[in-house]
Amino acid sequence: MIQLELAQIPIVDGATGVSGANVQRVLHTIGQRAAGTDLIVFPETTLSGFPTRHNIRTVAEPIDGPSLTAVRQAAREARVAVAVGLAERDGSRFFNTTVLVDEYGEIALRYRKTHLWASDVGVFEPGERFEVCSFKGLSVGLLICYDIEFPETARAVASLGADLLIVTNGNMDPFGPVHRRAIVARAMENQMFAALVNRIGSGDDNLSFPGESALIDPFGDVVCDAGQQETVLRATLDRTRLEGAREHYRYLHDARIALDLATEDGEDGQRARVIRTR
Repeated sequence: MIQLELAQIPIVDGATGVSGANVQRVLHTIGQRAAGTDLIVFPETTLSGFPTRHNIRTVAEPIDGPSLTAVRQAAREARVAVAVGLAERDGSRFFNTTVLVDEYGEIALRYRKTHLWASDVGVFEPGERFEVCSFKGLSVGLLICYDIEFPETARAVASLGADLLIVTNGNMDPFGPVHRRAIVARAMENQMFAALVNRIGSGDDNLSFPGESALIDPFGDVVCDAGQQETVLRATLDRTRLEGAREHYRYLHDARIALDLATEDGEDGQRARVIRTR
């Protein structure tokens, strides 16, 4: 069994820095974790909120910047893993990024959003890689928000052997039901667990975020889900559901249509699926 906490929280767009509202909320959530929690998942760009093309240069931080460094330290001290999003600066380039920090404070996985929503365009560059890492005996992959609307993204992660797909989300009204439906399909069609964590509350440009976070099992059944209020949803991931879903057939094995993605070695020597520019 793996114990998860899905942190469905409000985020303040543009509130950056260790003393800012977003980082402080993350640190508080880590500090208030339940006994036995293995992993806490936060929404898309939690540490920064959504930037714009006008403020991205001041909002974005490098991976080794102060905000993520503070989260890594808190994870290490609490001995809990954390999946959290941020606006990432990499030299003169900017990415919508989610990282999985393990219980030792090390970055186990970094994923850059591959499919940019309209408000991402002109702010971020798209990522091009899908990778997985090992966590507590499971293979784990990441996606971000709009990615989940494309079946190929989850299939790319699943093709690397993923048992758990984590989706950090920032989906707004009136589109909330789209991701809630998609996450069930992505879990079932790839026979893996899928955790979706969305923000709630309001944001810039009069946006409203409906929450609806959930953990879905490999059969497409809802393990647990949240409404539209701020909450930390506690969930148990039962590995035997993976075995049961894959006992008699495997979609990945039986599929006759292959992904049009290149395979490369990742930074840690593991395979990666890579999008080729057309």
